[in-house]
Amino acid sequence: MPRPKTKKELLSLSQKNFDALNEYVDTFSEKEQMKEFPKGTLNRNIRDVLAHLHEWHVMLQQWYEAGLQGEKPAIPAVGYTWKTLPDLNRAIWKKYSKIKIRKVRKMLDDSYAEVQAIIRKHSEKDLFAKKKFNWTGTTSLAAYLISATSSHYDWALKLIKKAKK
Repeated sequence: MPRPKTKKELLSLSQKNFDALNEYVDTFSEKEQMKEFPKGTLNRNIRDVLAHLHEWHVMLQQWYEAGLQGEKPAIPAVGYTWKTLPDLNRAIWKKYSKIKIRKVRKMLDDSYAEVQAIIRKHSEKDLFAKKKFNWTGTTSLAAYLISATSSHYDWALKLIKKAKK
C-alpha cells in the first residue's frame, strides 16, 4: 500500500503493519526472539527492534505534547540532531538492553495504542495539513505519525526477516 493520504489509510496501514510485525514475531519462541542477529546491525535481536519502535512512539508523544503546550520540542531528542541519529539509536539500545522481551512487548503495545489515539483525536484536515502545527515545521502531523508507525513497522519487519534468514 502506498504512503497514507487519508486518516482512514493511516489508521489502516498502521494497524496492518503493526499486526504483520507482531504476527511474524509470534512465529518465534521467546528464546528465538532473543537470539542474536548476524553482526552488522545495532539492534541485536527482536527485543531491541521492538524497544526501538516503542521509544520512537514515546518521543513522538513528547513532541506532540510539547507542541500542544506551545513549546518547541527537542526533535529528535534532547542533545541529539538528525545528524547524530546513530548516537541516539545507540542510547535507545542501551536504555532497553536489560529489559525482558515480554515487558518490551507490553510497552510497545501500550505506546502503539497511545499513538493511535493521537491519530483518532484529529480530523483528516488537521492530520494532513502542512504547517497546521507550529512544532511540525513545514510538514504535517501525519508525516510524523507515518514515520513513527506504518513506515517504522515496515522497516522493523524487513530488518527482522533479513536477520532471521
